[in-house]
Amino acid sequence: MTFLKLQDMELVQNALEFEQRKMILKTTNDRILASREVKSLILGLNEVYKKTKNPELMDLMKRLTVIKQKIEKRLNLRLTI
Repeated sequence: MTFLKLQDMELVQNALEFEQRKMILKTTNDRILASREVKSLILGLNEVYKKTKNPELMDLMKRLTVIKQKIEKRLNLRLTI
């Protein structure tokens, strides 16, 4: 991930930390907050990816998207009941 600005490097670092974090989402509010956080990370990484076309960023975005889908799947199950 070369040639990234400091702000972009912080975004990548936050995304990696989110990915490594244990997901203990007991309440609906926790799931909503986690979903919003990962969405903002993905959108931020997408802006950086548009500039750099770095395949490592694309891989990171894909992994975060899988996490986001799992969170939203559990969130939707709780909201429909």
